[in-house]
Amino acid sequence: MPRMLDVSDEVRAEIGDEEADRLLAGDNTPGSYDCTSCRTPGDSERERTSTVLFIGDETAVLAFAHATCLPSQVVQVTEEQLQGAVRSISGDTVDVEPDKVVPEQAVLGVTSGLVLIAGELHPALVVEPTGPIVRPGSASVGDDFLPLLIEQGFMPVAELNAVPPVLHGWSVLLAMGQLHAVLQPAANGGQPVAWWQAHQPLQVTEGWRAAANKHQQVLLFAAPAGSIGRQPREDLLRDALDKAAAHGRLVGSTLPLAGT
Repeated sequence: MPRMLDVSDEVRAEIGDEEADRLLAGDNTPGSYDCTSCRTPGDSERERTSTVLFIGDETAVLAFAHATCLPSQVVQVTEEQLQGAVRSISGDTVDVEPDKVVPEQAVLGVTSGLVLIAGELHPALVVEPTGPIVRPGSASVGDDFLPLLIEQGFMPVAELNAVPPVLHGWSVLLAMGQLHAVLQPAANGGQPVAWWQAHQPLQVTEGWRAAANKHQQVLLFAAPAGSIGRQPREDLLRDALDKAAAHGRLVGSTLPLAGT
């Protein structure tokens, strides 16, 4: 069945006619995908789908999005955003240049919700990749996601009975009521850089935004792939967090709020 796929002229110019034609024929296109904008499932055989090519300094990643969320386009991003251990891009690699293609990548899932701790609601972000994260350059088949975060200063969470310690130098960027990025200190001591960045600002609820403005900080919890899952309600999200914590599969930190 032909895919309902849109490959814009600018994307075609970057990936070449041969690759674009293969995509349109369905050779390199997954039938189902996670939209790189809204992060909900899509099906290129049933609904209009856009190809979105993210290009860094040395790498390129082809992602897919609902046509109602994003048009087919080329998006320039920093190499750090493509090469970070955790990514917000969902997609497959394409043969733009053989030596400049990223292999299979874990897709970052970011969920916002209010978490009740010690009788008070706190704004929280929950981060869970869709696959194992290994150290750059490692041939390991394990999952280094939590150890890598602990090395960055995140703390293991055994139970959600207290707010995690503040991770200084990190922050959550909220602008015009939308979530834009999680920032971390630059290696050279310069301006903070994006540890995770939304390619399309994410909407948060009014209650979440009000709690963030009240506390001026956001709780960030992270768990390995398969620990939390997609939870449609905050009570189910809390249950999943409690189970992950009880099994030693949760880390957390409190990050100052940047923006409003």
